[in-house]
Amino acid sequence: KDFHDMWKRACDTAAKCIAEAKDYSKHRWEKTHMEPDFKEGDQVLVSILNFNNLKGPKKMRDSFLGPFTIIKLIGKNAVEVKLTEEFSRKHPVFPVSLFKPYFQTEEGKFPSRKKILTPPDIVELEDSKGPVSKIMRARKIRLNGKDKRQYLVRFKNQTADKDKW
Repeated sequence: KDFHDMWKRACDTAAKCIAEAKDYSKHRWEKTHMEPDFKEGDQVLVSILNFNNLKGPKKMRDSFLGPFTIIKLIGKNAVEVKLTEEFSRKHPVFPVSLFKPYFQTEEGKFPSRKKILTPPDIVELEDSKGPVSKIMRARKIRLNGKDKRQYLVRFKNQTADKDKW
C-alpha cells in the first residue's frame, strides 16, 4: 500500500510538472511570436538563404532579393510568390520566416540617393555570324586567376572552319 501511494503521488507530481512546463512554453511562444500579416498581392523581399546560384562574393550580396508579389498563402507558414524569369527554375513556395515586407521609397524623399542599376549578364560575341545552331564542345580556361567556361559554337548556315570559341 505504501508503494502504491508513493507511485500515485509521483505520477501526479510528474503530470503537474509537465502541465506547468507546457503552459510556460505556450506563454513564452505567444509572447514573442506574431502571426504573419501578408496578403495576396503584397510585395515582399525573400531572404537569399536558400539561393545558392547567385553571382559575386557572398559578403557583397544583398541579404534579400525582390520585390516579389505574393500569389497565394499556403496555410499559416508558407507563401507562394511570383518569381522573376531569372529564378524561374526555383520552387516558388517559401516559409514565411524568409520574408520581409517591401516598402517602396518615394522618388523625391531622398533626392541625393543614387540609383544603382545592375547591367544584365548577357555575353555578346564580338564578331558573331548569326544565331548559334549548335554547341560543339566546352572547355575550362583560367583567365585573371579565375576559371572560365568557354563553348565552341557553330553558327547557322556556317561550316566547321567558321566555329568560334
